[in-house]
Amino acid sequence: MSTPQLIPFLEAQDPEIAQAIRGEEKRETEGLELIPSENYVSKAVLEADGSVFTNKYSEGYPGRRYYGGQDYTDIVERLAIERACKLFNCKFANVQPLSGAPANVAMYFALCKPGDTILGMDLGHGGHLTHGHPVTHLAKIFNFVRYGMKNPETGEIDYEALRETALREKPKMILAGFSAYSRELDYAKFVEIAKEVGAITVADMAHIAGLIAGKAVKNPFDYGFDVITTTTHKTLRGPRGGMILTRENEEYAKAIDKSVFPGLQGGPHMHLIAGKAVAFGEALKPEFKEYAQQILKNAKAMEKVFLDAGVRLLGGGTSNHLLLADVFGSLGVTGKDAQTALDEVGITLNMNSIADDPRKPMDPSGIRFGTPAITTRGFKEADCAKVAELMLAVLNNIDDAEVKTNVREEIKQLCVTHPIPESFV
Repeated sequence: MSTPQLIPFLEAQDPEIAQAIRGEEKRETEGLELIPSENYVSKAVLEADGSVFTNKYSEGYPGRRYYGGQDYTDIVERLAIERACKLFNCKFANVQPLSGAPANVAMYFALCKPGDTILGMDLGHGGHLTHGHPVTHLAKIFNFVRYGMKNPETGEIDYEALRETALREKPKMILAGFSAYSRELDYAKFVEIAKEVGAITVADMAHIAGLIAGKAVKNPFDYGFDVITTTTHKTLRGPRGGMILTRENEEYAKAIDKSVFPGLQGGPHMHLIAGKAVAFGEALKPEFKEYAQQILKNAKAMEKVFLDAGVRLLGGGTSNHLLLADVFGSLGVTGKDAQTALDEVGITLNMNSIADDPRKPMDPSGIRFGTPAITTRGFKEADCAKVAELMLAVLNNIDDAEVKTNVREEIKQLCVTHPIPESFV
């Protein structure tokens, strides 16, 4: 059973902030998190996050710092690096990026020059803003060319079109990775195309890093990828942060280190690096492999309920932790209305554009949801199927207050029987 976080000094000194924290704690305890990029951390990670390491400046890297007093920061960062390399079967890791976007920015500047061409997945087909969307600053510096799915009904990437684009554009880098894509990528094809044009291969594995670490899905490094960027939360179940991994190229590793510091960031957040080290240690335990496999099983259980109900799922279903449903096309409910209605009953997910969406991004056709957080709470396939049925009950009766009240009570009961655990090991 999860116990309230002890915050006596904060409650005495700043009751308004303390009240907000208590409110969020209650929301997380009594509701279900289905946003695929969210999860819960252990009490051990929370303790590391809130430790005295938040007091310490540590510019530089272990053994090469610019300030004194680094005895214990070096211990923590070396442990984080060692554990990350073991998790992902690589030789180099930079654990200092503050999150996923800064990790990608640092990686681009380490391995590319302004004006270089980078192939990245189109946001509308499941990519991420940092993969070259025109609204980002990165798009003003690098020449991003986007690729997408051959068929949104199956999720298959158009690898032949990707190859033709690569042969025409001669990119410096080919980027694989996604934010709202429910299938596995063919890493071997990416590497084959990259070798043909002499490009660097980078995989942004922010969403599935935990599934890779838990050996539930393929590791891009096993197929010859040069670099992986990732967040350290999401399926990896650590604190909010980023990381850049290099398979074996020491030249790339040195360039990445210089790009992160001093190129992009100043002092690393050592309390977060301590939390990362703790989370990586948890992910090295046998229990984490079981967790990663259960995420996939739970996602398939939800997939079946939605498909049986005639709801269109982008990609035809899921091979990972997330699902993207066209609720407007299938049920006549907009993504925004679906998100709001489900929020009311204690189910948190996000509205999301679908491929070739006829609607605008702030009120799209789709919703995106996944199973990492509820799997952390101990949900199994039958539980997840029940959650999917409750979701559909709300979406099919979106203006029915009685249905919403009944579903809210069922969600609360599921939360009581599946409390947020304090420890994962």
